[in-house]
Amino acid sequence: MDTERRELEAGTEALGVRLAPETADRMLRLLDLLEKWNRAYNLTAVRERSAMCARHLLDSLTLVPRLGPGPVLDVGSGGGFPGLVLALHSPSRQVTLLDSNSKKTRFMTQCRLELGLDNMQVVHSRVEDWQGGPFPQITSRAIASLAEMVPMTAHLLAQDGEHLAMKGPEATTEVEGLPTGWQLLEDSRVTVPGVDAERRILRIGRNSTDSTGETGD
Repeated sequence: MDTERRELEAGTEALGVRLAPETADRMLRLLDLLEKWNRAYNLTAVRERSAMCARHLLDSLTLVPRLGPGPVLDVGSGGGFPGLVLALHSPSRQVTLLDSNSKKTRFMTQCRLELGLDNMQVVHSRVEDWQGGPFPQITSRAIASLAEMVPMTAHLLAQDGEHLAMKGPEATTEVEGLPTGWQLLEDSRVTVPGVDAERRILRIGRNSTDSTGETGD
């Protein structure tokens, strides 16, 4: 665990993300839970703990500097990323994790109990069927194309809200396919320590005179 702690501390420093020692402890406990449940439920294809630290913890933490105030909805949370990490990092922020896979929501619920995440809610539902929110920000990580995800989650996003989509090399093509009425607000290329693959965070919002000062024509 000492090796993983050093990797986590070095990684967060490289990302410019502050992590209290007790929060680092809880994130390493999260890896324990993920490793245990993964043996039975195959929650992630990542098996090595060092890779889990980089590809799940550090990758999720790249969102922290880009989040605004207020609650977050993480759609298609899967094994709980990035939502679990965001809830651990910011205990004063309400984070809702939404997924349709019951074994994955059971895992997230167990994490909520064992890690004392009172600021986190787990919802077992299809995105299009759930009627929560609206939320000022929605996060997602590589679960569907923007052409599918943006309209599918529109009813859950506040009128002036933003969708932060974690993507890879496919981001450029997906942006070109954004549905009418939506725009790319920011495209951030991020380097995740321990991850060789290209990572990009796309900030998507509605075309609006309120947010841009121009029409969406």
